[in-house]
Amino acid sequence: MTLLGVRVRELRATYGFEEVAIVPGDVTTNPELSVTQLDVGPYSFSIPIVASAMDAIVDPAFAGLMARAGGLGVMNLEGLYCRYEDPTDALREIASAPRENVTDALQRVYAAEFNEALVERRVQEIKATGAVAAVSVTPQRAKRLAPVAVEAGADIIVVQSTVTTARHISNSFTGLRLNELVREVDAPVIVGNMVTASAAMELMEQGIDGVLVGVGPGAACTTRDVTGVGVPQVSATLGVAAARDEFQARTGKYVTVLTDGGIRTGGDLCKAIAAGADGVMIGTPFAQTQEAPGKGFNWGMASPHPALPRGTRVNVGVHASLEQVLFGPSHRTDGTHNLVGALQICMSMVGAQTIPEFHERAELVVAPTIATEGKILQRSGQI
Repeated sequence: MTLLGVRVRELRATYGFEEVAIVPGDVTTNPELSVTQLDVGPYSFSIPIVASAMDAIVDPAFAGLMARAGGLGVMNLEGLYCRYEDPTDALREIASAPRENVTDALQRVYAAEFNEALVERRVQEIKATGAVAAVSVTPQRAKRLAPVAVEAGADIIVVQSTVTTARHISNSFTGLRLNELVREVDAPVIVGNMVTASAAMELMEQGIDGVLVGVGPGAACTTRDVTGVGVPQVSATLGVAAARDEFQARTGKYVTVLTDGGIRTGGDLCKAIAAGADGVMIGTPFAQTQEAPGKGFNWGMASPHPALPRGTRVNVGVHASLEQVLFGPSHRTDGTHNLVGALQICMSMVGAQTIPEFHERAELVVAPTIATEGKILQRSGQI
């Protein structure tokens, strides 16, 4: 825009979950016909839900529970489980720290030396549950740890940082070259996080199998406060999904898109997939389950950073079992339980029996009053 001869940069509108709605279709179907399958490389999962690689959520046991539920759990290889033979005391110290001292406690606990010998043990513990073993590493350690994990039996490698790009400038002579990593490891590689179509396209060109969408929307993440960086999840997912479709049309390869973070309710899950995601990565709703190792607390992977923490411990409480969160029965009316059931019903309202059909048929509209229209009694507590 030009104003009085001066060029002024304009802001483009972007939207999050609370600002959009899904339009029902002209044809509806029975919810039991809704197939919610998620594919990652050669692996298929009956529900499109991935548990975040957060120490308060995924340990080997929780990965096994996610597998039995039909989903996937990703364990953080650089977290507590490969720093401590038994992380019980470390988890307890984080949970019991006073609020004003929690960042110091996180930094102290995570200062324990990384023990590479535990990588093989943890991967084998996940495999022993019958789960597909998915593990997360940072770009800095991916070249070293990803081959070690795959040799130990890991099935899926997730390379994850706050913002990941195909072109990263550093003082390292070689740095991480994702195309080389993909060729070296005999396993699907998922990379994240990003929020733009251009960054996603460049990463897909490296031969990866999946991308994670989202910078800063998680309940335990403060990246947006600390750095000011982020894009609301619906707009970010729309852009990355468009890049996926263009990449598939050009190359024939389909890259899985996972919306990561900010998903609290079934409605959020449905909107993420309506925006083009193949599945979602969820954190805090799983931290609230009885089976999660955090016992009612959650914290992000960047929370213990020694110089610039970009997250905090949040007291999320323990509200339900994993079964209830995923499949119900729900005794709450806020959409936080029975996430899979919500997706199946939403798909039926749009007239889609599969997620690819849902992508084609679901229409999203900007609806800033969707959460407040007609809800004065709910908002005032008169229910």
